[in-house]
Amino acid sequence: MNRTYGQGQSALEGAMRLGAKNQITIPHRICKALRFKKGDLILMRLVDRRIELILIPKDQRWFWTPEWQRKERKADEKIAQGRVKESASVDELLEDLKS
Repeated sequence: MNRTYGQGQSALEGAMRLGAKNQITIPHRICKALRFKKGDLILMRLVDRRIELILIPKDQRWFWTPEWQRKERKADEKIAQGRVKESASVDELLEDLKS
């Protein structure tokens, strides 16, 4: 089913049924419109009561590994706590990193 939303933008809709092992199948025409292919890595994100699906480009998969995401969260916490340093120059930064 196509619907119009926002400023005349068209949306594709398709109902899905939750199957065994909590699996869903994305409707074919939505996969086709998004150019999803077998083996693609897709991030599923829960925002309020809405689910977002984001195709992760092959050259960015490293960023979405659990290890990298753990490091991102740790860095975000330090930034939020104000635990950051500023350097006036690259040389100053390099000296600080060496110490």
